[in-house]
Amino acid sequence: MIFEQRTYTVAHGRMDDYLVRYERDALPLQRKHLGRLLGFFVSDIGPLNQVVHIWVYDSLADRETRRRALDADPAWHDFKAGNRGTFVAQEVKIMTPAPFCPIHI
Repeated sequence: MIFEQRTYTVAHGRMDDYLVRYERDALPLQRKHLGRLLGFFVSDIGPLNQVVHIWVYDSLADRETRRRALDADPAWHDFKAGNRGTFVAQEVKIMTPAPFCPIHI
């Protein structure tokens, strides 16, 4: 099992619009294609204007297959086009759980 942590820094003043668009347009597509969303968070203390989502996959191959399916969906391309100018930074991490990790998905 692997965890993908995606951190996006949203341009100042764009967070509310992004969250509305994400929930309405992207989340249904990602749930359909990517499957297991562990969590979606908005920073409150520390670096501000960040959203973090964590997705769970069986393996890197599973992630690749699922992300390829998402990228083949025309509605996903429409959502991405609407994001132009929304982000100032993006970071993607792939993590594996430690043997004592309490998360069982």
